[in-house]
Amino acid sequence: MKKITFLVFVFAVFAGFTNSALAQSKTRKTKKSVAKATAKTVLKKSVAPAEMSAEEPAKKNERPAGETAPAETAKKANEAAKTNARLNQEKQAAPVYFYTFSQPDFLVSKIFIEHDENGRGKISFLKKNFGDLITDPIQLSPAALERVKVIFSSLNFLDSKETYQSAEKSYAHLGTMTFAVKKDGRERSVEFNWTENKNAKLLADEYRRIGQQFVWIFDVNLARANQPLESPGLMDALDSMIKRNEISDAAQMLPFLQELSNDERLPLIARNHATRIVKEIEKKAEKK
Repeated sequence: MKKITFLVFVFAVFAGFTNSALAQSKTRKTKKSVAKATAKTVLKKSVAPAEMSAEEPAKKNERPAGETAPAETAKKANEAAKTNARLNQEKQAAPVYFYTFSQPDFLVSKIFIEHDENGRGKISFLKKNFGDLITDPIQLSPAALERVKVIFSSLNFLDSKETYQSAEKSYAHLGTMTFAVKKDGRERSVEFNWTENKNAKLLADEYRRIGQQFVWIFDVNLARANQPLESPGLMDALDSMIKRNEISDAAQMLPFLQELSNDERLPLIARNHATRIVKEIEKKAEKK
């Protein structure tokens, strides 16, 4: 009896192990089938658009010959507008008024100033310390520009035949000046070294002050970049020129002087002097 019971137990264990193995084998086969089906589905999805696009005819969006796209038309119009604006600006910026001073023995041996009706232009000058002509842009203040225009108008410069050179006196050692105007297709130039004409003298003085103002600005910029220790002497020179009315428009220099007063590259004495000059100019402006 015990023997039969043992055999039944062994048979049951063996049957259970066999069923488990068959179940695992079926599970693996099912997983492989699912995986293959998924892979086929993904492959179909990835291939389908390409196959469909290959079958579909290519879409065309071409414009008839000679027709320009709106974007291209706008671009061409914009470029034409920019070109016209540049040409108009160049036309407006053409220099109208010219002044030249030369004296080979002076520290500043030559000064050439040219500007348009709005006071924009350039100054070129030659100094003994420099081998080349120095050129900087300039902008005359409205007050200085108005004085220049009024004097040229008073001289009736383009229509006048006067030479301005004094018949009795000649001081070539003090330098030779030239005025010139190019306007409305007309031009005239006059050279002299001494004049009895009050308006011509006023014009020469005005341009001399303009030249001294912008040459000083160049000198102090050069000093603060390369030789800051020269700036106190330049501040003294400016202070003296302002007091003698030898600067075209001191008020125009206020922003630049305020910048100098805060420039730590300059010695403190130069910065303090710039601050004092600013206050003096502002006081004079308030009185006026």
